[in-house]
Amino acid sequence: MTATSAAAARVADAPGLGARVLPHPAREEIRVEAVLHALSDPMRLRVVRELAAAEGELTCSHIELPVSKSTSTHHFRVLRESGVVSQTYRGTAKMNGLRRDDLDTLFPGLLDAILAAANQQTDLHSED
Repeated sequence: MTATSAAAARVADAPGLGARVLPHPAREEIRVEAVLHALSDPMRLRVVRELAAAEGELTCSHIELPVSKSTSTHHFRVLRESGVVSQTYRGTAKMNGLRRDDLDTLFPGLLDAILAAANQQTDLHSED
């Protein structure tokens, strides 16, 4: 992908942060089928739920997944490349943020509906 998100562009322009910028789709390049694919995996949905609850950025290491490090890296990459999350480096930490504004603008109500359904499913299974 050639375009970067506004968040990645801001990081690239920020002084002292170096040139480590990850590619992100621009808002107009985000496709609903890529978003739905990214959110169809339970581990990736778990990441998105944690980011939504945090209402801010979290490091990759803050979000614990019961998978290997390489598999975790894969999940974060799928989320970034689909436009669901933004990833920026701050020193050695890779920060992750939910691209809620972009997703809500492109697909109004989609993210909230998916998060509500995931929460409802979790509540139903915790009652068993």
